[in-house]
Amino acid sequence: MSDGDRPTFDIAVPSRDPEPKDADKPKANGDLKGKGKDDGKDELTDMSEEDMQLKAELEMLVQRLKESDTNLYLPALESLRTLIRTSTSSMTSVPKPLKFLRPFYEEMGQIRDSWDESLKEQRSLLAAILSVLAMTYSDTGKRETLHYRLLSESTEAPGLWGHEYVRHLSAELGEEYATTFAESEPLVASSTSGTDGEELKPEVKYTTEQLRSLAVELVAFFLKHNAEADAVDLLLELENIEAIIELVDDKTFERVCRYMVSCVPLLVPPDDSAFLETASVIYSKYDRYSEAIALAVRLNSPTLVRKYFEAPTNPVMKKQLAYFLARAQTPLHWVHTADGPETEEENPPPELEEDVLECLGNVKLSSHFRNFGKAVGVEEPRAVEDIYKSHTETTRVTAPADSARQNLASTFVNAFVNAGFGNDKLMVNAAEGQSWIYKNKEHGMMSATASIGMSVLWDSEAGIHHIDKYSYSAEEHIKAGAFLATGIVHAGIRSDTDVAYALLEEYVDSKSTPLKVSAINGLGIAYAGSCRQDLAEKLLPHVADETNTMEVAAMAALALGFVFVGSGNGDIASSILQTLMEREEAQLTSEWTVFACLGLGLLFLATQEASDPTTATLKVIEHPIAIIAVTIVDICAYAGTGNVLKIQELLQACAEHAEKLKKETPNGDAAATTAEGEAVPDASGDVTMAGEGETVASPITASADAGTPAPTTAAVPAPAAEEEAKETKPESLKHQAFATIGIALIAMGEDVGAEMALRQFQHLMTYGDPEIRKSVPLALGLISASNPQLSILDTLSKYSHDSDLDVAINAILAMGLVGAGTNNARLAQMLRGLAVYYAKEADCFFMVRIAQGLVHMGKGTIGINPYFNDGQVMSRTAVAGLLSVIVSFTDARKFVLGKHHWMLYWLVTAMFPQFLITLDEQLEEKPVTVRVGQAVNTIGLAGTRHGISGFQTHQAPVRIATGERAELGTNEYFPYQSVLEGLVILKKNEQYDAEDMQT
Repeated sequence: MSDGDRPTFDIAVPSRDPEPKDADKPKANGDLKGKGKDDGKDELTDMSEEDMQLKAELEMLVQRLKESDTNLYLPALESLRTLIRTSTSSMTSVPKPLKFLRPFYEEMGQIRDSWDESLKEQRSLLAAILSVLAMTYSDTGKRETLHYRLLSESTEAPGLWGHEYVRHLSAELGEEYATTFAESEPLVASSTSGTDGEELKPEVKYTTEQLRSLAVELVAFFLKHNAEADAVDLLLELENIEAIIELVDDKTFERVCRYMVSCVPLLVPPDDSAFLETASVIYSKYDRYSEAIALAVRLNSPTLVRKYFEAPTNPVMKKQLAYFLARAQTPLHWVHTADGPETEEENPPPELEEDVLECLGNVKLSSHFRNFGKAVGVEEPRAVEDIYKSHTETTRVTAPADSARQNLASTFVNAFVNAGFGNDKLMVNAAEGQSWIYKNKEHGMMSATASIGMSVLWDSEAGIHHIDKYSYSAEEHIKAGAFLATGIVHAGIRSDTDVAYALLEEYVDSKSTPLKVSAINGLGIAYAGSCRQDLAEKLLPHVADETNTMEVAAMAALALGFVFVGSGNGDIASSILQTLMEREEAQLTSEWTVFACLGLGLLFLATQEASDPTTATLKVIEHPIAIIAVTIVDICAYAGTGNVLKIQELLQACAEHAEKLKKETPNGDAAATTAEGEAVPDASGDVTMAGEGETVASPITASADAGTPAPTTAAVPAPAAEEEAKETKPESLKHQAFATIGIALIAMGEDVGAEMALRQFQHLMTYGDPEIRKSVPLALGLISASNPQLSILDTLSKYSHDSDLDVAINAILAMGLVGAGTNNARLAQMLRGLAVYYAKEADCFFMVRIAQGLVHMGKGTIGINPYFNDGQVMSRTAVAGLLSVIVSFTDARKFVLGKHHWMLYWLVTAMFPQFLITLDEQLEEKPVTVRVGQAVNTIGLAGTRHGISGFQTHQAPVRIATGERAELGTNEYFPYQSVLEGLVILKKNEQYDAEDMQT
C-alpha cells in the first residue's frame, strides 16, 4: 500500500475505534436471528436472566417427554402450550419459546412417533405444539404446520394459537389443496400404467373433507377478526365458497358480499357464477332483496330473479324491485303470467297487481323524466343552432353544397338533443305546413319521420297520436319512418295494450322492402330483451326464407338478437346458422351478412361457454364470412366478463398482417385467386385483373370501405388446409375489425382491464393494418360510453384529424359516444373546431354534427352507458344497441353515410335518463336532500368509510353521471334500495328528530 493511501485508512479506523470493544454484541444479535448457531456460549452470556430461566424450563419439559413415566407427559405438554400461548413478541421477531424450542423440533417429532398409540390425548397435544413450531422451522414445500394440525385431530380453535398461526395454516391449506386435488386427474390417469403408483400418495394424503372442515374453522376466525378478504380467498382456493353462507352474521355479511362481488371479474367460470350466486343467497338471507335481485340479473337466471322478486312480503319493496327489473329490461314473463294465454311451464309465476305491473313496464318513465327536466331547468326545447353555435366559428366557411345532407344532420341533432321531452319545434310542434320531413330527400324522409319517435320517447299515448298520421302517408319512406318511430317510442316500455306489436305486425310481411325492414326493426327496438315467443314465430320465417334478400334476412336475425338478447335460445340460433350455411356464396358476400352474424352473437351475449357449440358449427362454413361470424359470436359471449384469455386471443388475431401475400407474389403480377384459380370479384361484381396494380377488393363489404382499397390477405394459421387458405385470402383481415371492437367489449366490465386495453389500442393504432386502425376509435367509444375521460378525449381528438378519413369519421362518432349526454364543454369545443376543419368534407362534416347531437343528448340528462346500479350490472339491451351502431360503422360509407342513416336510432335501446328521483311509499315524487360526489372504492378497506368524495348537496331529483354516486343527506328517510340511482322509494324514519339531526 502506498504512503498516500495510509493516512486515509488510519483516519477511518479511529473513528470506529470504540466499537470493536463491544464487537460480540452484533454477533449475539445474529444468533438471536438464527445466523450464528456455533456461538452458543456467547448467546448464553448475553441472555437476560428471565430468558435463561425460560430456556432451561423448556429444555426440562422436553426432557420430561423422553422419560418412561407416561404420567409426566400431559403436564409437561400443557406447560409447553401455556408458555407458547402466553409469550409476547414484537412484530418483527419470533416469540422466545418458539425460538428456544427450535433445536428440539425434529427430536420432538421423533418422540411423538415413539409413543404408544394408546396415549391419544398426549400425541394429539404434542402434534398441535409441533404444528405451531413448524411455522419457524418447516422447509418449503413440506407444509408441516398443516400436517401436524390435521394429525392432532384437535378440537381446539386454531385462533387460540394466534393470528399469525392461522394465516400460516391458511396459506398451507390453499397450497395443499391446489397440489393434491387440482392435479388429481392426471395423477389418476398416469397410475393406470402401474408404473407411477408412488405419484398417487400426495393425492390420498388428506381427504377433501378434512381440508374443508379445517378451512371452515379458519374462516370463522377470519370473519370474527375483520379479515373477510382472507376468509373468501381461502374458500375460493378450496372451491367451497358456499360454506361461507352459514358462517357470516349480520355484522360481516355486507363486507363479505361486497368483496365477493368485486372479485367476480377476476375469476374464471364456474367460480364467477358461484360467487354471484352465493352472495345473492347471503343478501336474501338478511332481507337485502334489492342487492340479491341485482346479482340474479347479472347471472341472467329466471329462477333466481323470480325467487327474490316473490320473497319480500312488503308490497312497497316489490315495487322497488319492479323498478329495478324494468331498468334491466328483464323479460316480463319471468315474474308475471298475463291473464289469458296458457303457458307450458309447470309452475308459472302468478299474475301481478296493476300497480306493480306499471312499475315493471316503466309506464311512468316519461312523466318522471319530464318532471326531472323541469326540476333541473331544461324542459324548454333547444334549437339546432344552439348546439352548432355557428356564430362562434373562427373562420366563416361556405357550408357544403348538399343542403339535404345538412337538413338530415339537423334532423338527428334535433332528435337526440330534445329526446324524451316531446316539445321540439322542428318535428312535434312544427307550424302547420312547415313540416321538416319534406325538407329531406327520399331516405332522409324516413329518418326525419322516425325522429318523431325519439322526440316523444317513452310516451306511448302522445307518441302514437303524433306518429299515426304519417303511417298512412302515400310516400313509402315516410310510412317506413313512422313504423320505425312506433318502435322507438316504445323502447324499454312494456304496456298492457301492446301497441307496437299491434301496429307493426302486419307490415312485417309487406311486399315493400323498406316497409318490411322498418317494421322488423321497429319490433326489435320496441321489444328488446323481452324474449317474447310470438315475435320469434313472426320473424323466424323471414330469416329462413331464401327468397328474401340478405338485407331482410339479416335485419330479421338482428331483430331476434335484440328481442332474445343474452337468452342463448337454441331454436333461433339454429335457424340463423342454417341460413348462413344454406345461402349461396353470392348472397353471403352481401354487406348485410355481418348483421345476421351480429344477431347470432347477441343471442349469446354474456353467456360465455354456452356459445361453444355455435362457434364450432360456424367453423364448418366454407365461406370467408365464417371467421367473422366466429369472432362476433365469441366477443359477444364474453362481453363484460374481462376474460383475459379471450382478450389475448383477440390480440393475437390482430397481430396478423396483410403484407404476407406480397412476399408470396414478389413480382406483383398475380391477382388473389380462389382454389380453382379464378380471379375474385370485388364488391360490385367486377373482377380486378392482374397487373392493374390494385389490391383486390374484398367481397364482404361489412368492413371494407368503398374509398379505401382493402388490405389483401393474411396468412391463415398453419393447421388450415392449403385450399382453405387460398379461399380465405381475399377476405384478408376483415375479422380483425371485430376482434379490435371485441377487446373493448370484453374489457369494459372491469376497470383495470379497461385501462390496460387503452394501452393496447395505442399499439394497434400504431402498428395495425387499415382495418384495425378504423376500428380502434369505435372500440374507444364503446369502452367509455357516456364517460368522457380526458385521456380518451385527447386520443380521439388526435385520431379525428387522421389522414385516413375512415379513421377520422369513426373517431368523430366515438367522440359523440364517449360524451353522450354529458354536455361536456371541452368536447363541444373540440367538435366546433372539427366543424370548421371538415367544412368541405361532406361525410366528416355530417358526422361532426351527429356527434354534437350525441354530446347534448336529452340536453345533458340521458346517457348511453350500458352499466347501471353503481356500475355493477350490465344492461344487455344497451350493449345490443351500442354494438349494432358500432358494427354499422365498420363500413360507414355503405350504411350510415349511405342510405341507411336510420341505423343511428339503434342507440335508443341504450338511452336512459341519468337521474335519481326519490319517491314516497305512494310512488309520488318526494324532494329530499342528497349528496352527489365521485364514487370511491371502499371494498376491503378497514373501518366504515364514505363511499363518495368531493360531494355537493342537492335537492332530489338530481342528475347522476357515470362514475358518480349519491347518498341521502339526512336520516329522515330510509331508502328501499341501497344504490341511489334511477327511481328510489323512501320510507319515513319514525325515530328521526330534526333538532338532533347529525349529518
